[in-house]
Amino acid sequence: MKALSGFYYVYCEGETYQCRARGNFRKRGLTPLVGDHVVFQADNVKEGYVLDLLPRKNTLVRPPIANVDLALLVFSAVEPDFSANLADRFLVAIELEDVTPVICISKLDLADEARKAEIADYQAVYEEAGYQVLLTNTEIDKKTVLDVIAGKIAVIAGQSGVGKSTLLNTLNPDLDIETGVISFVLGRGKHTTRHVELMTIGSGFIADTPGFSSIEMDELTTENLQFCFPEIDRRRGECKFRGCIHENEPKCAVKTSVANGEIAAFRYEHYIQILTEVKNKKERY
Repeated sequence: MKALSGFYYVYCEGETYQCRARGNFRKRGLTPLVGDHVVFQADNVKEGYVLDLLPRKNTLVRPPIANVDLALLVFSAVEPDFSANLADRFLVAIELEDVTPVICISKLDLADEARKAEIADYQAVYEEAGYQVLLTNTEIDKKTVLDVIAGKIAVIAGQSGVGKSTLLNTLNPDLDIETGVISFVLGRGKHTTRHVELMTIGSGFIADTPGFSSIEMDELTTENLQFCFPEIDRRRGECKFRGCIHENEPKCAVKTSVANGEIAAFRYEHYIQILTEVKNKKERY
């Protein structure tokens, strides 16, 4: 559930045990991560030992956490304004790790009618692509979010100031997480999250992540980027050329779908932006 100052806090059957790791972990080059399924022994809740790590299905670097089922990506309708470009970058980073993303757009009650209509348009595009989109007011629909997280290990991510801590406090008032205020000069919230920890939310677990607005995507290539856009991935088999990356190639089914309005122009534009960054990075190396 938590790793802090050399201690590992293991949750088992409703109890949390404070453990140390056996010395052979270091020899084997292993470090227990939050989210790991482990074998442990403990005579009491204060003196336990982690004996072994079970195989991981995935590992995130930031935050360092294993076995993540779902990422709740929180964006706000206003303060800060919703950015589809940022949303698409978060989605790519999460798709790359084979984690299921759920988009949550908060603060809808603070938006004017024009912004609400804009958000509804974005919702339609993302749902058509295959994503689940939750729209929440400052007072959230608690049951919907609890149902999404039920029985899963989840992370919550998004820019600072979008309401992640407020959302977690609403889902579990016992958490009492410090909430940051928006800095209107920078347009970013103050960073309030300190360490990685799984928190109990209903029948699931969720980890808060430090607020950040840029994502490192070192594993991205020109070949695997298309898999991170579901609507592009679905059409790539229809392109004339097998290695098509949907940029300048002739008879590209993806570009045809964009021209026909079947793929949203802004999604394709962001795909090309990220593709260009990946190619430039490759050339630099």
